[in-house]
Amino acid sequence: LKTDEKKHMVGNVEKQMEEARELLEQMDLEVREIPVQSRGMFSTRMKSYKQELEKLDKEFKRSRIAYSDEVNLRNELLGDDGNTSENQLIKLREERAFLLDNTERLERSSRRLEAGYQITVETEQIGQEILENLHHDKEKIQRSRDRLRETDTNLGKSSRILSGMLRR
Repeated sequence: LKTDEKKHMVGNVEKQMEEARELLEQMDLEVREIPVQSRGMFSTRMKSYKQELEKLDKEFKRSRIAYSDEVNLRNELLGDDGNTSENQLIKLREERAFLLDNTERLERSSRRLEAGYQITVETEQIGQEILENLHHDKEKIQRSRDRLRETDTNLGKSSRILSGMLRR
């Protein structure tokens, strides 16, 4: 492929990867709206989709780095200076490996942060449900207390009426 075609294809792949990320974010938001009881299956699918996208993204980045390294090496080898040595090639490969390692570390950290965020969101939802249940229980207890007071009042009236009847 020609350089322009490669640039066009790289741009196209980058756009599609970004679009896939956005779709996954939208799907993730939709999954969060599903009741907790039936969310598990969808959460599992989302995790596998995210992992697959991360894998594809990693492969794409590696191929871009490898391609750019090849282009740089070829330019250095075919350049006018002719001073390219084996040490420079080794250094370039070491730098590339270092960059790949750092990229992988960043991706792992991002995954850990995302997992932590997911746990936080789920915990928040569970807490919200607990608060709602407590509110409903409080209302029930208040209604029961009101009924008990009303019953106590009625018993007091009944007691006075019976006392009055016994005196007669």
